[in-house]
Amino acid sequence: MYCNYCGKAIPDDANLCAYCGRRVGVTTVQRRKLVRSRANRKIAGVCAGLADYVDMDVTLMRLLWAVLTILSGIAPGIIAYLVAWIIMPEEPQTAAVAAGQHVTT
Repeated sequence: MYCNYCGKAIPDDANLCAYCGRRVGVTTVQRRKLVRSRANRKIAGVCAGLADYVDMDVTLMRLLWAVLTILSGIAPGIIAYLVAWIIMPEEPQTAAVAAGQHVTT
């Protein structure tokens, strides 16, 4: 087996590279963050963010939210949406940067 970082040959059962010290052979799982969507929003991006978080179709999530809002009485669904709008952070803005440009934030 070879280290993905330094390219040196290491034993097949190694957890750490003896040359660079990095972990090898272990896939890291990125945790999903619950954020409001910027690109796929209708009102505030709450349903799109929830759909991305649970890996569900956005239209199905919106329909489910609407049905649950109607069945529970209009007020609880609207209040829950407003609370989620306030609590959920907005998705970070990504900007395409051309080669040679400096990014300032």
